[in-house]
Amino acid sequence: MLRPWSRGEVADVLADRRSPRWARDFPAEGDRVIAGVIAEQIAGASGGTDGSGGSDDPGAHGHRLIIERESDLVVGSLSLLWPPSEGSVEIGYGVVASRRGRGYASEATRALVAHALTSPEVTTVYAEVELANPASVRALEKAGLHRWSDDGTVARFRATSPKP
Repeated sequence: MLRPWSRGEVADVLADRRSPRWARDFPAEGDRVIAGVIAEQIAGASGGTDGSGGSDDPGAHGHRLIIERESDLVVGSLSLLWPPSEGSVEIGYGVVASRRGRGYASEATRALVAHALTSPEVTTVYAEVELANPASVRALEKAGLHRWSDDGTVARFRATSPKP
């Protein structure tokens, strides 16, 4: 399941406070980075003058927590790196080590890509992944993204909308 971050969860991650609603190894480093991005977007919206289209809603930019159905614990996160540039938006994701290999990354990515492509501002959702991380490559493939390039080190995947 996916749900938006709350302001409290952003603050807890940044302050290294634990929640009983998190898997024992959440947050991972990537989740801390995303919490920082969300905090900056909230702060930018409060200032109202940066022109970023920010919002004080932590979920406004496609930031979502991945919730394991069986345990109801947070096991990862994913984000759209808003705003889109020329119709393209990057997606990033991570699942904690204790829950990898269960299909959560591909299921969550597929759902958020579909959501992003409903936005009139978005025609392409893309991700970059190191080829040394074959599990992440497989997650993107299973999510329905197509490899469109690689440089031998990093592969680029994308999904596009049939919008005119």
